[in-house]
Amino acid sequence: MNDLPDLDLDLDGLIERIRRYNPKSNHELIRAAYEYGARMHDGQTRHSGEPYFTHPFAVAEILADMQLDDATIITALLHDTIEDTRSTYSEVSRIFGVEVAELVDGVTKLTNLQLSSSETKQAENFRKLFMAMSKDMRVILVKLADRLHNMRTIRAMRPEKQVQKSRETMDIYAPLAGRMGMQWMREELEDLAFHVLNPEGRNSIMRRFLRLQKESGDVIEKITGDIRLELNKAGITADVFGRAKKPFSIWRKMEEKNQSFSRLSDTYGFRIITDNEADCYRVLGVIHQRWRAIPGRFKDYISQPKSNGYRSIHTTVSGRDGKRVEVQIRTHAMHDVAEAGVAAHWSYKDGVRAENPFAVDPAKWISSLTERFEAAEDHDEFLEHVKLEMYQDQVFCFTPKGEVVKLPRGATPLDFAYAIHTRIGDSCVGAKVDGIRVPLWTRIKNGQSVEIMTAEGQSPQATWIDIVVTGRAKAAIRKSLRSVDRERFVRLGRELARVAFEHVGRKATDKALATAAKQMRLGNVDELLARLGSAELQARDVIAALYPESVEAEAEVDGDSVVVGLETGQDFARAQCCQPVPGERIVGITYRGKGVMVHTIDCDALAELAEDSSRWVDLHWHSGQHPAIHTVSINMTISNDAGVLGRICSLIGEQKANISDLKFLDRKPDFYRLLVDVDLRDIEHLHAIMLTLEADSDVADVHRHRDIARKP
Repeated sequence: MNDLPDLDLDLDGLIERIRRYNPKSNHELIRAAYEYGARMHDGQTRHSGEPYFTHPFAVAEILADMQLDDATIITALLHDTIEDTRSTYSEVSRIFGVEVAELVDGVTKLTNLQLSSSETKQAENFRKLFMAMSKDMRVILVKLADRLHNMRTIRAMRPEKQVQKSRETMDIYAPLAGRMGMQWMREELEDLAFHVLNPEGRNSIMRRFLRLQKESGDVIEKITGDIRLELNKAGITADVFGRAKKPFSIWRKMEEKNQSFSRLSDTYGFRIITDNEADCYRVLGVIHQRWRAIPGRFKDYISQPKSNGYRSIHTTVSGRDGKRVEVQIRTHAMHDVAEAGVAAHWSYKDGVRAENPFAVDPAKWISSLTERFEAAEDHDEFLEHVKLEMYQDQVFCFTPKGEVVKLPRGATPLDFAYAIHTRIGDSCVGAKVDGIRVPLWTRIKNGQSVEIMTAEGQSPQATWIDIVVTGRAKAAIRKSLRSVDRERFVRLGRELARVAFEHVGRKATDKALATAAKQMRLGNVDELLARLGSAELQARDVIAALYPESVEAEAEVDGDSVVVGLETGQDFARAQCCQPVPGERIVGITYRGKGVMVHTIDCDALAELAEDSSRWVDLHWHSGQHPAIHTVSINMTISNDAGVLGRICSLIGEQKANISDLKFLDRKPDFYRLLVDVDLRDIEHLHAIMLTLEADSDVADVHRHRDIARKP
């Protein structure tokens, strides 16, 4: 057409790419969508100065690489027209059909949702996101591809906008892509966001990878060759691929395991793709015969597939030079679903809709996901449950009768109890894992058998909220606490409110509290206080609702009143076994002659007190800025070289932390192991110091020191 802008985009190449996997594609309609979108966006530019239509075209290319249907490709080309141009729903519907118009309208509505905040309005919008998914999940696929291209070109945005978009990507879109089974997209989104949010951390990992490659050569090629050799010996036909893990994946593993890069050995992943399921298990046998398997690192997602259709065998073995390598084993059909996730339902192969036996029906998948959130009584709870569920991988455990129960990674026996039935959870008094009595906060591992012990008259405790990880368990506990312990929580909430208001020079009058309850869309003052007392609401949020300027300029908390929830005149002290700091979940334990000892909720010293609930006290850290008076012991292994110790101490000082004690635990010719006591403000202060030390090349290991022998 004569009025078509000159964009220098390879439309013919895109159409050819689509026709390769779908020869029956309506290329004339795709060409018409290209021309329509180009005209509608003519004159508009992106932050980079490029013509705006280069963006919708790039989104269409991403979806074409995923081998999606014509309607999804056309929607990509038009996805910003209704919102940003003179185009209308009726016009798109008339030219391209109702199906495309509804998809474009759905993407437009999603674009207008603010998903980065946990405010009630944003949480309500997130609920709408799931409703949009249940109507047609292709809307989400277009939105994810849209976000991926925006992240690939994010450097053209203002720095503050880059940070906002990256946090939103890390919090919402990357986990959503992972939950939908598109792991490649999750990893790329995370890595692009990581590049913005922590460039030094990412660069540190990249530098160490380059150094490792220089020292040991091409490890991937060597190990891939070893695996192919073993498979050839066994007469198994399979494709073998290897790759270094993404920087953010490594960073997250370092955080989870509290290990430095040098100690984190499984930084490479290998994938073996076979012709049939039987060969998957033959390959597993070959791998385990040739290399030593690492205990606890085996997962069989073929016999126990994930809810998004993912099937694969995962194992980790000790490979060349003792290096750990992760191996995934799956068939070609399983691999297609592993790459496309739930999107495999719309994928084409050889011109027809792919009939993959492992692809999940999107309607059933979204139904199974949303039913977990129905227990949420308000939008904030719903948002919390969604984030919890999307971030977690699964573990498979068993009832005493051998029935399989799926739970998120990190789940506890309490989560297990509530997964069976709310009544079982509410009356839980103890648990056995593989026949051994364990505390209720024990993390369940794959393949374990869990038995729940119950008692009549038992009811949930407030501390359970901090122990469970599933949205279902949290919702059930909160519902029970609201009815059983409401009066106690109202009293505690009133005390928390009084202290918080006094801290900013105000009084927690009934009128002020009623105004806050109305502002926060809560029923009445008692509801607000009950939520404060049960830790569902932070006092800081109540203050912010009424006096936002006070939150910005709040004074430092008095060192003698850092803990709220004690009785008048009651003494307290931080337990030295776990050394809790502000920002961590805490519980108080009464000791005769010692007052109340404050422990972290996951402290091992609490195991022997699990059944003695009469000594447990609900405690909270005072909201506000805390003084740097909370000593934490950090265990470090550093190089024994001139100036290293002095530089490490300087790094801690640069984080505005004081070293109050330093002890050498071990001295060797090439390294020192030492215990450093550091005075901190809160858990964020601790994390900042740990990250700084972790990134230093002369620090071989750094972790928080916990000493059960120092329990009260």
